Amino acid sequence: MEYTVQKLGKLAGVSTRTLRYYDEFDILKPARINSSGYRIYGQKEVDRLQQILFYRELGFSLESIKDLVNAPSFDETKALREHQEKLLEKREQLDILIANVEKTIALREGRVTMTDEEKFEGFKQKMIDENEQKYGKEIREKYGEDQVDKSNQKFKSMTKGQYAEVEKLAADVMETLKLALATGDPAGELAQKAADLHRQWLSYFWDAYTKEAHAGVAQMYVDDARFTAYYDEKQPGTAAFLRDAILIYTGMKK
Repeated sequence: MEYTVQKLGKLAGVSTRTLRYYDEFDILKPARINSSGYRIYGQKEVDRLQQILFYRELGFSLESIKDLVNAPSFDETKALREHQEKLLEKREQLDILIANVEKTIALREGRVTMTDEEKFEGFKQKMIDENEQKYGKEIREKYGEDQVDKSNQKFKSMTKGQYAEVEKLAADVMETLKLALATGDPAGELAQKAADLHRQWLSYFWDAYTKEAHAGVAQMYVDDARFTAYYDEKQPGTAAFLRDAILIYTGMKK
């Protein structure tokens, strides 16, 4: 069966403007243009749009989706199985949040008791799932499945007080780093304080701290554009400065 832009948009629940943009972006081209100049989409394009919408639902950027679906090695069946796995994980996380809300309501009504750890269980799982989606592949390849799983478990086991301390440390790292960057000296007192705060922050997640691993994370902040963008959002060069400060702090600077 074939579809015009209007019919495909109605079928998929997306705007015709979106479909035209996908065409211009080279992520979803029509099968052909008819004699009247209308875009015509066939079954192959319908399946491609379904894949795109699956990826969008999982939070992938259009640029990432484009690279995936246009790759010569792209396997639609394998992709669907991965979508299924991710959606099941998402459903599990939503189930945890729903259960958390229901139990909190019951707590407010005096029907149950609830520990502080239970109050934050769903939110911590959500953070783990989001990190897995964004960085899981790279982190697991770099540090191994066992280390990442232990780190996730340690994070899930945090008390309310520990969770608050982690958030405070993260804010202190960024504030100290901002002041240190203004000095331009990664070996200076402020920069080394930022590196030490970063070590304390990491130690809440890692099963065991090593200088080598700390230096490796710092280098990843520069090598991986996603981490660089996070640290450089307000001031370009922040990621590289933090990397240099940590390499000096750990004694790994060559």
